Amino acid sequence: MDKLELKGKWNELKGKVKQAHANLTDDDLKYEEGKDDELLGRLQQKLGKTKDDVVQWLKSLG
Repeated sequence: MDKLELKGKWNELKGKVKQAHANLTDDDLKYEEGKDDELLGRLQQKLGKTKDDVVQWLKSLG
């Protein structure tokens, strides 16, 4: 998922992510422009998955 794709779809994806993992907080899901890697890192840590796994999971939601 490239940066533009993540930026454009994040609000839509965020709701789906919260449904799938209710333990994620708004801070965990906070998207700041230019900080895609930080967001993916937070998701990696919380979900116990690799970055590639997180990216593939997000793609499957979108």
